[in-house]
Amino acid sequence: MESNLRDTAPALSKKRERELVDFITKSNIPIKDLALLNLAFTHRSFANESYEPVGNNERLEFLGDSVLGVCVADWLLRNLPKKEEGDFSRIKSAVVSEESLALVALSLGIDRYLLLGKGEESSGGRKKKAILADCMEALFGSCYLDSGFDEAYRFIMLQMEGQIRRVLDEDWALDYKTRLQEYMQKHYKDVPTYTLVRKTGPEHNHTFYMQVDVAGQIFGPAAGPNKKEAQQQAAKLAYDVLIREK
Repeated sequence: MESNLRDTAPALSKKRERELVDFITKSNIPIKDLALLNLAFTHRSFANESYEPVGNNERLEFLGDSVLGVCVADWLLRNLPKKEEGDFSRIKSAVVSEESLALVALSLGIDRYLLLGKGEESSGGRKKKAILADCMEALFGSCYLDSGFDEAYRFIMLQMEGQIRRVLDEDWALDYKTRLQEYMQKHYKDVPTYTLVRKTGPEHNHTFYMQVDVAGQIFGPAAGPNKKEAQQQAAKLAYDVLIREK
């Protein structure tokens, strides 16, 4: 597969070789095959406008998407033993999002090495999040093909761990149940108690109303489309009041 892919890469000029070596040096990416690396930077618009038949980075992107998913899932399982499957899915989805990958791509200066067609170039393609994110995944796929999973994992996590921690910080900031529980454990040596007050609406579209007991103080009820979201809203009511009173 690797040889078939690299054979479709655009021809390498001496100038382009120097550019790719420069990228390898600056990024510390574990790729020795310059043709494979060049293909990872090749957008379909460049391939479509090329006089010679050349490939693009979409198959590498497909591979890299899967490799990235495995690496992030592995990190989450190893480092977050108290999280549940639903939490993993939500966190992983945010980490491998177009937004996150585009940020990583820009931090590596990938926009300077992209091969784009004239139309895409003139429309600001070098800064488009979708193009940057796709190229990032193609680079991850190239790492895997060129150097194997262990080296790909090392490089991927070097780039993505910061995004994982950013997502975790944001996730905690939005998780009022966790914040309320930590507040209660610190100040009351106890945990909050949630109670379903009522449920309204048709079977396929319920609204749940939850209240929370914080050391004898009742907050709520608060509404949500499911019990978990209603608990979050009740926890937010309680937490906001307790923080103001502190």
